[in-house]
Amino acid sequence: MSATTISRKPTGRDGGPVTYFVALLLVGVCVAPVVYIVLGGFRTNAQITTDPAALPDPWVGVNYTAVLKSSVFWGEFANSLIVALASTAGIVALGLMVSFVIARYDFRFKGAMYSLFAAGLMFPMVIAITPLYLVIKDLGLVDNLLGVIVPQIAFGLPTTVIILVPFLRAIPNEIEEAAALDGMSRLGFFFRMVIPLSLPGVVTVGILAFVGSWNNYLLPLYVLNSQANFTLPLGVQVFSSQYSTDTAKVLAFTSLAMLPALVFFSVFEKRIVGGLTGAVKG
Repeated sequence: MSATTISRKPTGRDGGPVTYFVALLLVGVCVAPVVYIVLGGFRTNAQITTDPAALPDPWVGVNYTAVLKSSVFWGEFANSLIVALASTAGIVALGLMVSFVIARYDFRFKGAMYSLFAAGLMFPMVIAITPLYLVIKDLGLVDNLLGVIVPQIAFGLPTTVIILVPFLRAIPNEIEEAAALDGMSRLGFFFRMVIPLSLPGVVTVGILAFVGSWNNYLLPLYVLNSQANFTLPLGVQVFSSQYSTDTAKVLAFTSLAMLPALVFFSVFEKRIVGGLTGAVKG
Protein backbone atom coordinates (compact mmCIF):
# COMPACT_ATOMS: atom_id res chain seq x y z
CA MET A 1 0.00 0.00 0.00
CA SER A 2 1.46 3.35 -1.00
CA ALA A 3 2.01 6.18 1.43
CA THR A 4 -0.60 8.28 -0.36
CA THR A 5 -3.38 5.80 0.42
CA ILE A 6 -2.66 5.58 4.12
CA SER A 7 -5.25 7.53 6.06
CA ARG A 8 -4.12 9.69 8.92
CA LYS A 9 -5.26 8.37 12.25
CA PRO A 10 -6.92 10.83 14.59
CA THR A 11 -4.57 12.03 17.29
CA GLY A 12 -7.25 13.11 19.73
CA ARG A 13 -5.84 16.63 19.86
CA ASP A 14 -8.39 18.16 17.50
CA GLY A 15 -11.67 18.92 19.19
CA GLY A 16 -14.93 18.03 17.48
CA PRO A 17 -17.97 20.24 16.94
CA VAL A 18 -19.38 19.31 20.32
CA THR A 19 -16.17 20.39 22.05
CA TYR A 20 -16.14 23.75 20.29
CA PHE A 21 -19.83 24.26 21.02
CA VAL A 22 -19.37 23.59 24.74
CA ALA A 23 -16.31 25.86 24.81
CA LEU A 24 -18.18 28.69 23.09
CA LEU A 25 -21.12 28.17 25.42
CA LEU A 26 -18.90 28.47 28.49
CA VAL A 27 -17.19 31.56 27.06
CA GLY A 28 -20.58 33.11 26.38
CA VAL A 29 -21.76 32.42 29.93
CA CYS A 30 -18.64 34.09 31.35
CA VAL A 31 -18.47 37.04 28.97
CA ALA A 32 -22.18 37.90 28.65
CA PRO A 33 -22.58 39.42 32.16
CA VAL A 34 -19.47 41.56 31.69
CA VAL A 35 -20.66 42.81 28.30
CA TYR A 36 -24.11 43.54 29.71
CA ILE A 37 -22.66 45.60 32.58
CA VAL A 38 -20.34 47.59 30.30
CA LEU A 39 -23.04 48.31 27.72
CA GLY A 40 -25.56 49.08 30.45
CA GLY A 41 -23.42 52.01 31.53
CA PHE A 42 -23.96 53.57 28.09
CA ARG A 43 -27.75 53.45 28.44
CA THR A 44 -30.33 55.47 30.30
CA ASN A 45 -32.61 54.12 33.00
CA ALA A 46 -35.54 54.46 30.62
CA GLN A 47 -33.80 52.30 28.03
CA ILE A 48 -32.99 49.63 30.62
CA THR A 49 -36.57 49.61 31.90
CA THR A 50 -38.11 49.45 28.42
CA ASP A 51 -35.84 46.77 26.97
CA PRO A 52 -33.23 45.38 29.40
CA ALA A 53 -31.48 43.23 26.75
CA ALA A 54 -31.24 45.81 23.95
CA LEU A 55 -28.17 47.71 22.81
CA PRO A 56 -27.78 51.40 23.77
CA ASP A 57 -29.89 53.55 21.45
CA PRO A 58 -28.70 56.24 21.58
CA TRP A 59 -25.34 55.71 23.28
CA VAL A 60 -25.02 57.83 26.43
CA GLY A 61 -21.62 58.54 28.00
CA VAL A 62 -22.77 60.80 30.83
CA ASN A 63 -22.84 57.92 33.34
CA TYR A 64 -19.16 57.12 32.84
CA THR A 65 -18.09 60.76 32.83
CA ALA A 66 -20.01 61.38 36.06
CA VAL A 67 -18.21 58.51 37.76
CA LEU A 68 -14.80 59.57 36.43
CA LYS A 69 -15.35 63.09 37.76
CA SER A 70 -16.12 61.76 41.22
CA SER A 71 -13.38 62.17 43.82
CA VAL A 72 -14.87 59.24 45.75
CA PHE A 73 -14.18 56.86 42.86
CA TRP A 74 -10.56 57.96 42.50
CA GLY A 75 -10.00 57.75 46.26
CA GLU A 76 -11.27 54.17 46.30
CA PHE A 77 -9.24 53.44 43.18
CA ALA A 78 -6.09 54.69 44.93
CA ASN A 79 -6.84 52.55 48.00
CA SER A 80 -7.33 49.45 45.85
CA LEU A 81 -4.12 50.16 43.95
CA ILE A 82 -2.10 50.62 47.15
CA VAL A 83 -3.48 47.43 48.68
CA ALA A 84 -2.99 45.41 45.48
CA LEU A 85 0.57 46.58 44.83
CA ALA A 86 1.68 46.18 48.45
CA SER A 87 0.08 42.74 48.75
CA THR A 88 1.59 41.59 45.46
CA ALA A 89 5.06 42.80 46.42
CA GLY A 90 4.86 41.07 49.79
CA ILE A 91 3.51 37.81 48.38
CA VAL A 92 6.12 37.63 45.61
CA ALA A 93 9.09 38.63 47.78
CA LEU A 94 8.32 36.39 50.76
CA GLY A 95 7.04 33.54 48.61
CA LEU A 96 10.16 33.56 46.45
CA MET A 97 12.47 33.47 49.46
CA VAL A 98 10.56 30.66 51.18
CA SER A 99 10.34 28.66 47.94
CA PHE A 100 14.07 29.06 47.37
CA VAL A 101 14.90 27.58 50.77
CA ILE A 102 12.44 24.69 50.38
CA ALA A 103 13.52 23.88 46.83
CA ARG A 104 17.31 24.24 47.06
CA TYR A 105 18.35 23.22 50.58
CA ASP A 106 17.95 20.10 52.71
CA PHE A 107 17.10 20.59 56.36
CA ARG A 108 15.04 19.00 59.07
CA PHE A 109 11.26 19.31 58.73
CA LYS A 110 11.61 20.49 55.14
CA GLY A 111 8.79 18.20 54.03
CA ALA A 112 6.62 19.30 56.94
CA MET A 113 7.10 22.95 56.02
CA TYR A 114 6.11 22.33 52.41
CA SER A 115 3.10 20.29 53.55
CA LEU A 116 2.08 23.15 55.83
CA PHE A 117 1.95 25.56 52.89
CA ALA A 118 0.10 22.98 50.81
CA ALA A 119 -2.44 22.57 53.60
CA GLY A 120 -2.97 26.33 53.54
CA LEU A 121 -4.71 25.90 50.19
CA MET A 122 -7.52 24.03 51.95
CA PHE A 123 -8.32 26.89 54.33
CA PRO A 124 -9.75 29.90 52.49
CA MET A 125 -9.98 33.27 54.17
CA VAL A 126 -13.72 33.00 54.69
CA ILE A 127 -13.22 30.16 57.18
CA ALA A 128 -10.81 32.14 59.35
CA ILE A 129 -12.40 35.56 58.99
CA THR A 130 -13.69 35.80 62.60
CA PRO A 131 -10.44 34.88 64.42
CA LEU A 132 -8.53 36.87 61.81
CA TYR A 133 -10.59 39.96 62.60
CA LEU A 134 -9.86 39.52 66.33
CA VAL A 135 -6.13 39.37 65.63
CA ILE A 136 -6.33 42.46 63.42
CA LYS A 137 -8.28 44.25 66.15
CA ASP A 138 -5.68 43.34 68.79
CA LEU A 139 -2.95 44.71 66.50
CA GLY A 140 -4.82 48.01 66.13
CA LEU A 141 -5.16 47.64 62.36
CA VAL A 142 -8.94 47.97 62.09
CA ASP A 143 -9.93 50.62 59.54
CA ASN A 144 -6.35 50.60 58.27
CA LEU A 145 -5.15 49.46 54.87
CA LEU A 146 -2.40 47.44 56.59
CA GLY A 147 -5.16 45.36 58.15
CA VAL A 148 -6.04 44.22 54.65
CA ILE A 149 -2.52 44.01 53.19
CA VAL A 150 -0.91 41.81 55.87
CA PRO A 151 -3.60 39.05 55.89
CA GLN A 152 -3.69 39.02 52.08
CA ILE A 153 0.05 38.39 52.03
CA ALA A 154 -0.34 35.55 54.54
CA PHE A 155 -3.17 33.86 52.65
CA GLY A 156 -1.45 34.38 49.30
CA LEU A 157 1.76 32.58 50.29
CA PRO A 158 0.49 28.96 49.97
CA THR A 159 -0.40 29.34 46.30
CA THR A 160 2.84 31.19 45.62
CA VAL A 161 5.00 28.54 47.26
CA ILE A 162 3.24 25.67 45.49
CA ILE A 163 3.80 27.35 42.10
CA LEU A 164 7.38 28.56 42.64
CA VAL A 165 8.97 25.51 44.27
CA PRO A 166 8.91 23.42 41.03
CA PHE A 167 10.52 26.33 39.13
CA LEU A 168 13.36 26.61 41.62
CA ARG A 169 13.88 22.86 41.82
CA ALA A 170 14.29 22.74 38.05
CA ILE A 171 17.35 25.01 38.14
CA PRO A 172 20.36 22.70 37.56
CA ASN A 173 22.71 22.26 40.49
CA GLU A 174 25.63 22.73 38.09
CA ILE A 175 24.71 26.39 37.72
CA GLU A 176 24.83 26.92 41.46
CA GLU A 177 28.14 25.04 41.73
CA ALA A 178 29.66 27.11 38.93
CA ALA A 179 28.48 30.30 40.61
CA ALA A 180 30.03 29.20 43.89
CA LEU A 181 33.35 28.47 42.15
CA ASP A 182 33.26 31.99 40.71
CA GLY A 183 33.00 33.36 44.24
CA MET A 184 29.31 34.23 44.13
CA SER A 185 27.56 34.15 47.50
CA ARG A 186 24.21 32.51 48.11
CA LEU A 187 22.49 35.88 48.09
CA GLY A 188 24.25 36.78 44.87
CA PHE A 189 23.15 33.51 43.31
CA PHE A 190 19.60 34.19 44.48
CA PHE A 191 19.35 37.68 43.03
CA ARG A 192 21.49 37.23 39.90
CA MET A 193 20.53 33.70 38.85
CA VAL A 194 17.46 32.38 40.63
CA ILE A 195 15.13 35.33 40.07
CA PRO A 196 15.83 35.67 36.30
CA LEU A 197 15.52 31.90 35.73
CA SER A 198 12.23 31.68 37.65
CA LEU A 199 10.75 34.84 36.13
CA PRO A 200 7.79 33.06 34.41
CA GLY A 201 6.65 31.69 37.77
CA VAL A 202 7.24 35.02 39.51
CA VAL A 203 5.14 36.84 36.91
CA THR A 204 2.38 34.25 37.26
CA VAL A 205 2.08 34.51 41.04
CA GLY A 206 2.34 38.29 40.82
CA ILE A 207 -0.59 38.51 38.41
CA LEU A 208 -2.71 36.12 40.47
CA ALA A 209 -1.92 38.06 43.64
CA PHE A 210 -2.77 41.43 42.07
CA VAL A 211 -6.09 40.29 40.60
CA GLY A 212 -7.06 38.46 43.78
CA SER A 213 -6.30 41.50 45.91
CA TRP A 214 -8.13 43.87 43.58
CA ASN A 215 -11.29 41.73 43.69
CA ASN A 216 -11.14 40.93 47.41
CA TYR A 217 -14.37 41.96 49.08
CA LEU A 218 -14.76 39.98 52.30
CA LEU A 219 -11.66 41.11 54.19
CA PRO A 220 -12.07 44.86 53.47
CA LEU A 221 -15.72 44.50 54.48
CA TYR A 222 -14.68 43.34 57.96
CA VAL A 223 -11.63 45.55 58.44
CA LEU A 224 -12.44 48.92 56.83
CA ASN A 225 -15.09 51.13 58.39
CA SER A 226 -14.66 54.65 57.00
CA GLN A 227 -15.43 55.37 53.36
CA ALA A 228 -12.13 57.23 53.00
CA ASN A 229 -10.35 53.85 53.33
CA PHE A 230 -12.76 51.82 51.19
CA THR A 231 -11.45 49.80 48.26
CA LEU A 232 -13.41 49.60 45.01
CA PRO A 233 -15.36 46.39 45.83
CA LEU A 234 -16.73 48.11 48.92
CA GLY A 235 -17.23 51.30 46.92
CA VAL A 236 -19.44 49.43 44.46
CA GLN A 237 -21.65 48.24 47.31
CA VAL A 238 -21.97 51.73 48.82
CA PHE A 239 -22.55 53.33 45.43
CA SER A 240 -25.22 50.76 44.59
CA SER A 241 -27.03 51.57 47.85
CA GLN A 242 -26.83 55.32 47.36
CA TYR A 243 -27.95 55.22 43.70
CA SER A 244 -30.26 52.21 43.84
CA THR A 245 -32.74 53.96 41.55
CA ASP A 246 -30.08 54.94 38.99
CA THR A 247 -29.28 51.53 37.51
CA ALA A 248 -27.31 52.88 34.55
CA LYS A 249 -24.92 54.84 36.74
CA VAL A 250 -24.43 51.82 39.03
CA LEU A 251 -23.53 49.71 35.99
CA ALA A 252 -21.05 52.37 34.86
CA PHE A 253 -19.41 52.48 38.30
CA THR A 254 -19.21 48.67 38.39
CA SER A 255 -17.66 48.57 34.92
CA LEU A 256 -14.93 51.04 35.83
CA ALA A 257 -14.26 49.22 39.11
CA MET A 258 -13.65 45.85 37.45
CA LEU A 259 -11.92 47.21 34.33
CA PRO A 260 -8.33 47.41 35.71
CA ALA A 261 -8.29 43.80 36.92
CA LEU A 262 -9.96 42.61 33.72
CA VAL A 263 -7.45 44.40 31.48
CA PHE A 264 -4.53 43.31 33.65
CA PHE A 265 -5.60 39.68 33.53
CA SER A 266 -6.34 39.75 29.79
CA VAL A 267 -2.97 41.29 28.89
CA PHE A 268 -0.98 38.76 30.93
CA GLU A 269 -3.18 35.72 30.29
CA LYS A 270 -0.48 33.89 28.29
CA ARG A 271 2.05 34.55 31.04
CA ILE A 272 -0.28 32.90 33.56
CA VAL A 273 -0.81 29.83 31.40
CA GLY A 274 2.91 29.57 30.66
CA GLY A 275 3.83 29.93 34.30
CA LEU A 276 1.37 27.29 35.48
CA THR A 277 2.51 24.93 32.71
CA GLY A 278 6.12 25.35 33.81
CA ALA A 279 5.15 24.66 37.40
CA VAL A 280 3.43 21.42 36.41
CA LYS A 281 6.40 20.29 34.30
CA GLY A 282 8.82 21.14 37.09
